[in-house]
Amino acid sequence: MPDAPRGPRPPRDQVRDPARDPARPGPRAPRAPASAGQDERPRQPRRQDEPPQYTRYRAGPRLLRRLPGFEGIKVERHRPEPGRRSRIGRWWPLRRPLTWRRILLAVIIAITGWLALSLVLFLVSAQTQEGSVSDSARNALDGGSFPPITGTTVLVLGSDLRPQGTHEKGATTTCPCRSDVMMLIHTGAGHSARLSIPRDTVVDLPGHGLQKINSAYAFGGATLAIQTVKRFLGISINHVVEVNFENFPKLIDAMGGVDYSDGCVISRINGGFRNGGYTLRLRAGSSHLNGKQALALARTRHNDCHPGESDLTRARRQQALFATMKSRLLSPSGFIRLPWIAWNAPPTLKSDMGGPTLLGLVGGLAIGGSAQTRLLRPSGFLRLPDGSVGLSVSDSERRYEVQRFESG
Repeated sequence: MPDAPRGPRPPRDQVRDPARDPARPGPRAPRAPASAGQDERPRQPRRQDEPPQYTRYRAGPRLLRRLPGFEGIKVERHRPEPGRRSRIGRWWPLRRPLTWRRILLAVIIAITGWLALSLVLFLVSAQTQEGSVSDSARNALDGGSFPPITGTTVLVLGSDLRPQGTHEKGATTTCPCRSDVMMLIHTGAGHSARLSIPRDTVVDLPGHGLQKINSAYAFGGATLAIQTVKRFLGISINHVVEVNFENFPKLIDAMGGVDYSDGCVISRINGGFRNGGYTLRLRAGSSHLNGKQALALARTRHNDCHPGESDLTRARRQQALFATMKSRLLSPSGFIRLPWIAWNAPPTLKSDMGGPTLLGLVGGLAIGGSAQTRLLRPSGFLRLPDGSVGLSVSDSERRYEVQRFESG
């Protein structure tokens, strides 16, 4: 069959000479002869006005059928149905349209993950703490409570131990030390209550006669303090918590500070700034306290703004500080700082409770509502054998406050 006629050849002056044009490669080497049945004509050089031709190779079912052992096998490609995306397209997040349900689901997942992270940090920090109450203190407790499911009474103790080198008058730098904070907290079973015991309340201390109640911690630690409070008020105590004031400022700073509203306060802790201590100055109204300021406020005995304040005023401040810590924990900023709070809370507390029970106590305090500030009101003064003067609390006052405390 004669070859098809070729098109008109370009003018001679438009044909490039490979020898004169170095940018154009030279002629290709001759190809190997084709197999039988194929066109054996040599490929003609492409003309300048002719578009280039490319050979496209596709590794697909046709190539697979040419392999040995795959003859006659029909291989089909997966093609999604018309109008329907593939599985990758359905599950790829960037290709899914945003709806309020998906946004809500993402928020719930983020909140759950943040709470789970805080829970893990709290439990890990609680398990790594070496400090715990003594076995005798555990035996003095009544136990048998699981906050927040059942009603739980917790005795909170804080010592008046001061750092070495303090110049504060009457401060204790070595133990045995007295209790600077003595507060009862009741939570669970649908209600919450707090009751502070003034540190100078006179009680019949087992084995030591008439003494101030804060001396129980000095004579027998948490064990004797638990026994004394149970005997004095006639109530059951399920758990005990000793506050470590050395780590207390770290917990407040992890919360981002707390807001406190009250009158003017000027106190000199550990001798004040001039003696290497700390001087607290708060104006009347609302103030934002950091860790050192909160600790100084909890320990303030003598207020230069109001020299006539008593130990009852300090007990009210301690309860107000506890309430503002709770409100800070439940605020949006507290939720953002929750992992840091969870990590710094266990080192501040020394308790008979493990991580899960302590977490249940925190949960019970969070959902139990705000408790009214209550404290034992003294009916008079009583002089002790050593010449010091303490506070006397009547039996009717004790029964009335205990009844309100247990009923919430």
